[in-house]
Amino acid sequence: MTARAPNRNTLWGRAVADELAAAGVDAVCVTPGSRSTPLTVAFAEHPDVHVYSHLDERASAFFALGRARRTGAVTPLVCTSGTAAANFHPAVMEAANSRVPLLLLTADRPPELRDSGANQTVDQEKLYGDAVRWYKDLPEPEADDRKLRSLRTNVARAVSTAEGTPAGPVHLNVPFRKPLEPVEVDGDVPDDLPELAAEGRDGDRAFVSTTAGHPMPDDRDIRRLARALETERGLIVAGPADPPGPDPQAVTALAHATGFPLLADPLSGLRFGSATRVAPVLGGYDGVLADGAPDGWPDPEVVLRFGASPTSKPLRRYLADSGARQLVVDPAGGWREAEFAATDLVVADPSRLCGALSRQVGGPDSTAWRERWEAAEEVHWDAVAAEDRFFEGRVLADVAELAPEPATVFVSNSMPVRDADRFAAPAAKGLTMLGNRGASGIDGVVSTALGAGSATTDDLTLVTGDLAYYHDTNGLLALERCDVDATVVLVNNDGGGIFHMLPIEDFDPPFTAQFKTPHGLDFEPTGDLYDLSFARVDGEDRDGFRELYRESVASEGTHVIEVTSDAEASHRVREDLAETVAERVADLG
Repeated sequence: MTARAPNRNTLWGRAVADELAAAGVDAVCVTPGSRSTPLTVAFAEHPDVHVYSHLDERASAFFALGRARRTGAVTPLVCTSGTAAANFHPAVMEAANSRVPLLLLTADRPPELRDSGANQTVDQEKLYGDAVRWYKDLPEPEADDRKLRSLRTNVARAVSTAEGTPAGPVHLNVPFRKPLEPVEVDGDVPDDLPELAAEGRDGDRAFVSTTAGHPMPDDRDIRRLARALETERGLIVAGPADPPGPDPQAVTALAHATGFPLLADPLSGLRFGSATRVAPVLGGYDGVLADGAPDGWPDPEVVLRFGASPTSKPLRRYLADSGARQLVVDPAGGWREAEFAATDLVVADPSRLCGALSRQVGGPDSTAWRERWEAAEEVHWDAVAAEDRFFEGRVLADVAELAPEPATVFVSNSMPVRDADRFAAPAAKGLTMLGNRGASGIDGVVSTALGAGSATTDDLTLVTGDLAYYHDTNGLLALERCDVDATVVLVNNDGGGIFHMLPIEDFDPPFTAQFKTPHGLDFEPTGDLYDLSFARVDGEDRDGFRELYRESVASEGTHVIEVTSDAEASHRVREDLAETVAERVADLG
C-alpha cells in the first residue's frame, strides 16, 4: 500500500498516474519543469509506468506520437506551463489529422495567477483549439473523495477518447499551486481519506471502463454494397492506415473474392506481409499512372477505398478522372477523399466490412481486368530493375528489400515517402512501414521514428532527407536517454528535392535561393555529438550502400548512413522511368 500522500498535489499526481496505469498505460514521456513536479514525481515512482525522459517538448511529443503510431495505444505527455505546452502543437496537429492517439498533460498555474502579468504565464485553456478530440481544465487539487473520483473519471475518459474512433489528441490542463514538491503539509490530506478514491473498485481496471463499438451496416446494406462490387472492373485502394490498421487477411480475402487488384499504399499495412500471397497486391501504380491512364485502358466501374487519402497524386487523379463509383469506407464517418470525387461514404469498420462482403460477393466472369493491372505492374518493376543510373528511389527500394524480418521502416515526408510509394515493391515479408502523413510536415521525423522503435523489438530503420534530419537533430538525444537503436539512412541532396516536381523549378531565380535552399551542412559531427557511428557513401556506389546497410542492421548501436545525391538528376531519372513505363504499358494493348 502506498504511503499517505504528504500534500494534496502529490495526492493528485498519484491519482493521475495510478488511473493511467489502470487504463493500460505503461509508458509516459516527460520533460523537466517546475509546475509539473507533482506529475513527474508520481510517474517516476509508479512501478508499472516507464518514464521516457526528454529535454525538448517538441521531440517528446513526436516520440510519443511514434509509439502510438506503432501500437495504437496512447503514451501520455507531461510538461510544465508556458511555452513548453506550445511546443507540443506540431505533434498535436499531426495526431489530429492522422488519427493517432495522444494525451497531453500540461501543468498550469492556479486560476488566481493566470492573466497576472507574471512571467511564464500564458493562456493554456483550449490551447490547441479544434485539433483535440476533447479538452478539460481539471479542478485544482483537493483531498476530497468526490473530487478524486471526478479526477479519475476524467483521466479514464481521456484515454478512451484518445484511443476511440476516430483516435486523436486529448488535452488535460492540470493546475497546481505551491508547494509542488512532495513535502509534508500538515492537515492537507486527512488520514481517513480513501486511498486515491479507489475503495470498492477493482484495482486492476480503469475507474471507468469504456466498451467501444464497431460501426457496421445492417444485412440489407451489406447485400446492397456487395451488388455494387459485382463487376469485372473494380479496384480496392488502401491508403495510409489509422493505427493499428485494418486486418490484412480480411482485406486480401475480399480482393481474392472479387478478383479486384489491391492497390496498397506503402503506409497502408497491406503492401508487405504474408497476406500478399493471397491476392494481387500492387505497388507500382504510381509509376504506371504517372503520365495519366495508359492509352486504351478502360476505366474502373467501382472503387472501394480504405484509409486516408493515398500518397500517390497520380492515383488520386486517376480515380477522380475515371468517373467510377467510388465507395470510401471510414469508421468515423469522416471525409477523406481529397479530390471530392467519391460517390458513397460507408461508415463501417474496414476489417469487419471486408469480412462480411467477402462472404457475399462472387468472382468476376473474366480475369482480363486483373491481368491487365498485373501485367502493367510487371512492366513497372522490370523498368525499375533495368535502370542502371543512380536515383534516390533506389535507396528506398534497397531498404525495403534488405531490411531484416521483422523490421519497422519509418519514411520521412517530402521525397522519401513518395519514393517508397513508387519504388518499394510489395513483398511477403515482416515489414511495417510508417510515416507522418496527417499534416505531412518534416518536423519531428527523427523523434517519431525513434518513438516507434521504442515500442517494438523490431529492427528500426529511418529513411530521411537532409532537411528533415537537420530539423530534428535534437531528437537524436533519445537514442541514449530512451535506449533506442536505429539505422538512419540520410539522403542528402543539399536542400531537398520535392520542389523539382513543381512548375516553380523553371523559375530561377527564385527557385534555388528560396525553394531548394542549399545549406552546405556537414552532418558528420552529429556522430560525435550523439555518440553514433556515421558513414558517408556516394549515391553512385550502390554496392557500397547495400553493404553498409547490411552491416548496420546486423550490428548493435545506431548508425547513420549518409547517401549523397543530386536532387535534380534523380528527378530526371524518375521522369524517364515514368515515360518508359507509359510506353511499354501502352504496348500491352
